[in-house]
Amino acid sequence: MPKPRHYCIAALLILSCFIIQCSKTPSESNAPATKAAPKAAGPLFRDFVGVNGHTVTFKPTLYKPVCRVVRDYHPVDWDLEKNTSLLPEWPFARNRVSWEKVYGSWAAEGLKINACLMFDNIKASDWKNIADDAYAYGKSFAENFGPGGKWPYVEWIEVGNEPGLYDDPTYKTLFEAMARGIREGNPKMKIVTCNVEVGPSDRYWKGVDIFKGLEAKYDVLQIHRYAIAEQWPVWRRTYPENPAVPFLGNIQELLKWRNANAPGKPVWVTEFGWDSSTKKPDPKGDWAKWIGSTDDEQARWTVRSFLLFAAMGVEKAFVYMHNDDDKPQLHAASGLTRNYEPKPAFHAVAWMLKSLENYRFSRIIQQSLEEGYVYEFTPEKDGDPIIWAAWHPNQPSRDLTLKTSGLRFKNAEQMPLSKDAPLTPEIKQDEKTGELKLKIGEHPILLWLTPK
Repeated sequence: MPKPRHYCIAALLILSCFIIQCSKTPSESNAPATKAAPKAAGPLFRDFVGVNGHTVTFKPTLYKPVCRVVRDYHPVDWDLEKNTSLLPEWPFARNRVSWEKVYGSWAAEGLKINACLMFDNIKASDWKNIADDAYAYGKSFAENFGPGGKWPYVEWIEVGNEPGLYDDPTYKTLFEAMARGIREGNPKMKIVTCNVEVGPSDRYWKGVDIFKGLEAKYDVLQIHRYAIAEQWPVWRRTYPENPAVPFLGNIQELLKWRNANAPGKPVWVTEFGWDSSTKKPDPKGDWAKWIGSTDDEQARWTVRSFLLFAAMGVEKAFVYMHNDDDKPQLHAASGLTRNYEPKPAFHAVAWMLKSLENYRFSRIIQQSLEEGYVYEFTPEKDGDPIIWAAWHPNQPSRDLTLKTSGLRFKNAEQMPLSKDAPLTPEIKQDEKTGELKLKIGEHPILLWLTPK
């Protein structure tokens, strides 16, 4: 999606979204799993939860509580400027930003790094030789910054973000050349496609079919998704489970395409999020009719999206964005911090990650727009409690009864909106049947359960 910030190309129009109706998934058995799920079941949350950052504006110490993986918008024009055939004097970009300092500081905090190589600001016609230059740049970057390199901080490289200014043949030429360079420069470096969708290419994505036959040249497919209920000029967003918007549905379509055409390739959601600003838009400006989400909505919808993505089989998810300047317009108020002060969404994601970092999604216990959602997460370490996440997509309060089949309720927490301790919801367990009775709402509850 477009980002009206200095490092991404702003835009006022996006194609009108089409309606995708998602059928209700039937509830699954309540029989519990009592052992840690096998690794094949999905990633641990410490490897799953990511945040989008941008070079020198990202503060690794501040954001460490909300992510273990960082996706950097890395401007290729900083490195190459006007002569694409001349490599920079690494570790410095041509504009003298030190990638050793930037990425080294992130790695020092234990953060894994995914560099999204953005070339939007370089016109296709401005490359001296697009195939040769992309190959040389990819090879050199991977050699120097990939695993085992001189500055071994970057584990993944994305070949483009939303490269719609390049037509499909030109992008494919650049992708194949850069991927070949990366593979030759550092076989340990993982390669991620640009933003893709099932269907034809558009300004902000490439149709995934252009990658058919190129399976050996990439390791990960990525997609950007925003739950937009009303497009221009309102840009109103909605809750993630809403079946009337192409949010989860489009991700599911990509997963289906992957299964048919590139089995085994991970799918990442590298952008998703909600704008929340304390300000009203200028009534006479271009964004006069823009409608943002509340801080509360941003928090609960962000956390629930991570849970939903995990259940779908997404391998990593990166919330957009790390910080914002409180601007009331599209993609300009999506930060987990506002002017580097934590929002409710920051505290909510930090709580989720701290609680689930050593857990992975196991199974759907219940998934219903009417009755609510209950997902199970199992621990990396045998013997640790099982965690159930429970919420309702659009009702503030609803009674819920759950069978536990031999599990004893230990404790529960409701998603916090501040740095204060989470609320403790009232939950009753019948000593005879083991059934749990509780109220769920739009703020997720985590329940810790142990074998009797």
